[in-house]
Amino acid sequence: MSDKRPVIGVTLDSEPGGGYSRYPWYALRENYCDVLADHGALPLPLPHAPELVPHYLALLDGLVVSGGAFDIDPVLYGGGPPHPTVRLKARRTRFEWEITRAALACDLPILGICGGEQLLNVVLGGTLLQHIPDAVPEALAHEQPTPRHEPGHEIEVVRGTLLHRITGRTRMRVNSAHHQAVDRPGPGVVVAARAPDGVIEAIEHPGYRFCLGVQWHPEFLIDPGDGALFAAFVTACANRCP
Repeated sequence: MSDKRPVIGVTLDSEPGGGYSRYPWYALRENYCDVLADHGALPLPLPHAPELVPHYLALLDGLVVSGGAFDIDPVLYGGGPPHPTVRLKARRTRFEWEITRAALACDLPILGICGGEQLLNVVLGGTLLQHIPDAVPEALAHEQPTPRHEPGHEIEVVRGTLLHRITGRTRMRVNSAHHQAVDRPGPGVVVAARAPDGVIEAIEHPGYRFCLGVQWHPEFLIDPGDGALFAAFVTACANRCP
């Protein structure tokens, strides 16, 4: 890797006024940026301004689509009426949709995390399960009751996938903080990992330089494979630097 740190955009969450501020505010856990910086990147949080997407892309060597306490509008994937548990953030989704589409168009390395994996699959033409407990018989507790820095369950990594090549592992211990998941992968999208109940835990698209989504939060570095994932992603972004 050269002395130049690859600039990696990280999408923000947003909240209405209340709590931290009486006015609307952005939010991002520190460990998203910390893990990227520790692996040699320069993280750049991205405010939700769709009109600025071309300007962001002129600066970026990679994109992380983060998670958050919200869901993708089922209108975007033909999912029918929203489940009662669905919570929407229209401006955030519009921005992430636009920047993800643009990043794919220029083959920018992309890592989708939790809700970011779900957004990535929808942009690539796939669909989602709106509420795992209603869709998967005898589903695991994918919204784990224990703290997020602890593992919630294991996943099985599909041999031969990018995720397998990066981590060198066929099983990983992951945390779990989601009630939705990938249902039908988009055209060309490959399932890279599943939970014991069959829920899809990772997807990738081999038609792009680095296009990977994971349903867990690897920024907590619970499993050795998590660090390997960020190292490989930052390397892919660094190789794009001029």
